[in-house]
Amino acid sequence: NMLFQASSCQNCETCKREMCENDAFVRVVNGNLITGTIDKKGIGAFDGQILHRIIRQHGMKRAARFIDDVTKLSIRGIMLEGFSFGIDDEDLTRTEYGQIDEVLNGALSDVERRIKIYNEGQLEPMPGRTLEETLEMQIMQVLGKARDRTGEIAGRHLGMDNSAVVMAVSGARGSMLNLTQMAGCLGQQSVRGERIMRGYEDRTLPHFRRNERGAKAHGFITNSYKSGLSPTEFFFHAIGGREGLVDTAVRTSQSGYLQRRMINALQDLKVAYDGTVRTTGGRIIQFCYGEDGTDPGKSSYGSPVDVKGIIESVLKQEVK
Repeated sequence: NMLFQASSCQNCETCKREMCENDAFVRVVNGNLITGTIDKKGIGAFDGQILHRIIRQHGMKRAARFIDDVTKLSIRGIMLEGFSFGIDDEDLTRTEYGQIDEVLNGALSDVERRIKIYNEGQLEPMPGRTLEETLEMQIMQVLGKARDRTGEIAGRHLGMDNSAVVMAVSGARGSMLNLTQMAGCLGQQSVRGERIMRGYEDRTLPHFRRNERGAKAHGFITNSYKSGLSPTEFFFHAIGGREGLVDTAVRTSQSGYLQRRMINALQDLKVAYDGTVRTTGGRIIQFCYGEDGTDPGKSSYGSPVDVKGIIESVLKQEVK
């Protein structure tokens, strides 16, 4: 028996439970799905609650069989119903495009207003920050909110019947941010968490005036992937994308080397019959394995025993 909220849960003020409009309240009784949607929260790689419960109660082999069965069921379902995703799935109406333009223009005006206050020397610095750092943080905040708002407008129009939204909300592939960038706007491109500052002398690209602090001059992209990027926006996007490529290459080599060092350092450790962790020479490293003696594979999200889950299984009802 299980009760949990699926990934499609909108965190409403009052939960309608079994009457949820998004079918996000999952109830499993005696192995039968009564209500709800099985998505990433149910059978995902890290936060799959159903999979986690099967492994703990029935072992790895039964869990592997469950994954095989679910895969076959999914393939059969898609063969009967069909599931496609095309370029038309990001189409918005003129009303939505008008609302997005309004949000973006408002954000650009707000940024210009803050820059004017800074230039006039009337900006109040944040605690522990310089005036320039304060301005940059405020600009990033304004532009970040603008991108989120365009995503909300796009998501509200597309709705749960849209294939792209279904994939993002269920956790199958992609995210609402990807959908925002396809249909709404790409937003601020950043390098190391800050706006793009480096480039030519006193400006990022020769297309802008010297010492210009505006949003568009430092990597804010108002276009979406669907509408297409301007040459300057394309260049800023390439700068932001370069950081991702470098990060991937550096992180892989660093984590690989760290793993190698850890394997070499820990390869002669073992759990002895008295519960201590020792080297092959008998030297004690830990008096109790992991300080609590619990096998992480058998634990319930870090806690040795899931008391609430056991009580609910016995009583066959929810315990608050």
